[in-house]
This record gives sequence, C-alpha cells and structure tokens, in this order.
Amino acid sequence: MAATEPEARGEKTYYVSTPIYYVNDAPHLGHAYTTVAGDVLTRWHRQRGEKVWYLTGTDEHGQKILRTAEAHGVTPQEWCDKLVEESWRPLWTHLDVANDDFIRTTEKRHTDRVQEFVQDLYDKDEIYKGGYEGPYCVSCEEYKLPGDLIEAEDGTQLCAIHKKPVDILQEENYFFKLSEYGPKLLAHYEANPGFIQPESARNEVVNFVKQGLQDLSISRSTFDWGVPVPWDPKHVIYVWIDALLNYATAVGYGADQTRFDATFPADVHLVGKDILRFHAIIWPAMLMANGLPLPGKIAANGWLLVGGEKMSKSNLTGIKPQDLTTHFGVDAYRWYFLRAIAFGQDGSFSWEDLSARYTSELANDYGNLASRVAAMVGKYFGGKLPEATAGGDAEQAVRDGLSKAVAEADRRIGEELDFSGGIAAIFDFVKQVNGYLTEQEPWKVAKDTSDEGQARLATILYTAAESLRAIAVLLNPVMPDTSQKLWDSLGAAESLGALADQRIADTATWGRLPAGATVTKGAVLFPRLEEPPTA
Repeated sequence: MAATEPEARGEKTYYVSTPIYYVNDAPHLGHAYTTVAGDVLTRWHRQRGEKVWYLTGTDEHGQKILRTAEAHGVTPQEWCDKLVEESWRPLWTHLDVANDDFIRTTEKRHTDRVQEFVQDLYDKDEIYKGGYEGPYCVSCEEYKLPGDLIEAEDGTQLCAIHKKPVDILQEENYFFKLSEYGPKLLAHYEANPGFIQPESARNEVVNFVKQGLQDLSISRSTFDWGVPVPWDPKHVIYVWIDALLNYATAVGYGADQTRFDATFPADVHLVGKDILRFHAIIWPAMLMANGLPLPGKIAANGWLLVGGEKMSKSNLTGIKPQDLTTHFGVDAYRWYFLRAIAFGQDGSFSWEDLSARYTSELANDYGNLASRVAAMVGKYFGGKLPEATAGGDAEQAVRDGLSKAVAEADRRIGEELDFSGGIAAIFDFVKQVNGYLTEQEPWKVAKDTSDEGQARLATILYTAAESLRAIAVLLNPVMPDTSQKLWDSLGAAESLGALADQRIADTATWGRLPAGATVTKGAVLFPRLEEPPTA
C-alpha cells in the first residue's frame, strides 16, 4: 500500500523502518512479527495526525543469495525477482501492511547512492586496503569473533546463531576505520539512554563496544554478486554496508535533498536482536563518518521460538503466516503476536495459546460485546442510537476508564513500543464495558416501560455504543478490517467521517457518536472456531 510522499516541512516526518529481509527463502512468522509491529506503530502515529513514512524491503546481494540461486539453477537476479514478487510483496498485502515504500537493494536508485556514500568515506580517508583471515558465517554474512562461535562434538567451529560450520576466509579487502568510533559511540549511548531498546540490548551493545572495536572489512573479492566498489570494481561492497544504506537511499539520499531532510534519520529502526550490532554500532559509525544525523531509536525485538529454538528458514522451523490466517483471520493474527509477546523479549508461539486467546478475548469479550450492543439497539430502539439523558456514577466510571485506556495505550504504543501493554490497556476497557452491561442489565431495564425506565435503557445502550466507537478507533491500527466493520455497524462514518481520519487524542472525548446514528448488526466480528488448527 503506497501513500503520498513526505513533504518538506519544519516538523520532521515520523520515519519507521523494518530490516530489509534477506530473500534466500520465503518469509515466516518472525519476519511478519516485525513488519506488523511497524505497521501498527506507524498507523498509530498517523492517527495522531502526524506525517509518517514506513519503509520495508528486501536485501538481495551477498554470497548467501548467490549460492541459493546457483542451487536452484537460476541467476541471483532471477531468484530475487521470483521471491520478491511471489512471496514477500504479496504477504505484506495479505497482512494489511500499509508500508509507504518497498526498497530492493538491486534497484538503481539504491546501488548508485551506495557507491556515492562509500566513495565519500574513501575520499575522507575513512577506508583503507588491508588483508584479513578469519571465520565467516555465510548465513549471517559476517566474520565471526571467538565469542560468536560454538564447537561441535567433532571440534568443528559453528556459528552460535545458525549452528552451521563457518568458512575460514582469507582475502585482501577494504576496511572502514570502525575502531576509531568506539568512544564516540559510547558517548552517544550515554547521552541518549533510549537510543537502543530494550535495556538488555543496550547493555549488550555497550559492553561489546567497551571491549574495543575492530576495523570492518567492507568489501569482498571472492564473488561478484554485489555493488561494485567504485574505485576498484574487482571488489563488491560488503552486503551489510550495502543493506544498511537502504534507510538513507530510500528517502532521497544523494537524489532528493528536500525529501531527505524532511524524513531522515529514522525515528525508529525495528530490528531483530541477531542483527542488533550492525544497526547499533556499524550504522551509526558510518553516519558519524559521513557527517549525517543518527537515528532516534534502535528497537530490537526478541525471537519467536519453536521448540525452544529461534524460528528460522535455515533451520526449517519457519511457519508461514498463511498457515494461521486461513484459520484465524488476518486481524486476529495481527493482534495475537503483539498482544501475547512483549516486544523486545523472546516468545514461544503456540497454536493452543492463539486459539484460547482468540476465543476468550476476541470472540467472547470484544466480538460478543459488539454483537450484543447492536442487537439491543435494534430490538429496543429500532436501530437508531438513543440519546443518553439519565447518566450517573456508573456511566462516569466508564468515561473515566476510557480516558485512562486512551492515555495508557498512547503512551505504551506510541512512545514506548510496548504493544502488548497498550493492547492490554484497550482490552481492559473492553472488559470494563462488558462488566458495565452485566451490572446494568439493560435486558431487564427494558421491561420498565415508564419514561424513567426507557431513559435509563437509552443511557445504558448509548454508553455501550459510544464505548465501542472509541474501541474501534483505538484498535484500528491493530485490527483495521474488524475496526472498519464495527465503525460501519455503529453508523459512525456518516457523522464522524472515515475511521482512518479519527485522532487518538480525540478518542476519549465523550459523546462524539451522535444520537440518531443508524446502528446495524453486521456479521460476527470473530466467529467461533469449531475445529482447532493443525500444524
């Protein structure tokens, strides 16, 4: 989904990126987790009324891509084209991800600017030629330090992440003077304690940098699938240098200065913790070396675990998102992973947990609330939302609960990237409204046909419907399709406008849904699941 490009303005565009994903295979739940998190974050900020730019894409160079393509009997470009068009782009569309751009590192708009950036570093004497020999993990596309290796029973050195043997490489490369940036990086971390999140990730990076940094090999000469080094085309630029620069090239670096100034740097880089060092050490050092501003935040999410191990394409434990969405639906999928797993921590996926949460929180609490309210407005008031004229302490408690939910969700999701906590705050309000209906018993009040009784019934149902109006707005970034159905059911579009145009700050303003709105009972938001899913 594309949006209008960010405009030059005094207030910077809120810019969020995912990692660009390596296209050696199809995407799995881990990739989707990060991308959906970014989508929820950027949708939330759009509903704050901010200019937003959300970037994702694919990393298409390097030795791993070359080997994968050769194994399938195609060229690397053919392999990348096939995976991107048949797997990656369609998945983000399927999951309702509203990214503003999708960058591929084989695009000319990227490769030309990568060469310019590296040439600038070379001209500033930040790059020199030297030799290197050491263990290299092709899956990580990274030379490994002794602490990054484990030993197999036969004595073979393995990458600690991929559990695969490393190659011992020896070649003459170009090096970036990364070792000179340790003190500057530590000073930046100290001055900006929120630069790396969560705190455990920050501590890991700080400790690593304090041990001393080595200069970084930024070219390869043993294969040719990459961006040529501009002053020495026998070398290609190291895939990670190439990849990190997408965050600059995608928003106009070297091509559109006005757009670049309005957007760069990213406010939030969402990354997996296994690529944290690249983003929290190498990337800011590169920017420092070229005199560019540093990103606002590097937020590292944990791993999705299967059987206690990281979900991985290479370990054949990658579950396709479609395996879940075909049974639970896209909105429930989006909701579950951000609700059940605290961002920044490892989390184990379970079919049983998803099924139980779907039934308890989505079907019973949320979906049933929407159905009951619409049904009662239809039954007792002919589908026209009545006016609230007999409010009291119970209604004030609901209004107070809404104000609390809005403030907490906005702080947790919009500022702290605590998606689980923010969604929990919204669902605490859902539970409060359910409790309000249970206590007020409108089905019993309806039997009182006096003016007082009918006024009380009208107030109860208006309070519940107005609460649902707010819930639809708050959950729109998380579950856009379901929220739109609820918005339509409440007749809100006619009086309040498009759901996407509703502002988070206005959500707690009580009484926005006007009396007389046409309330209809549509399809059940979360149908009960008759059969448990099978893996």
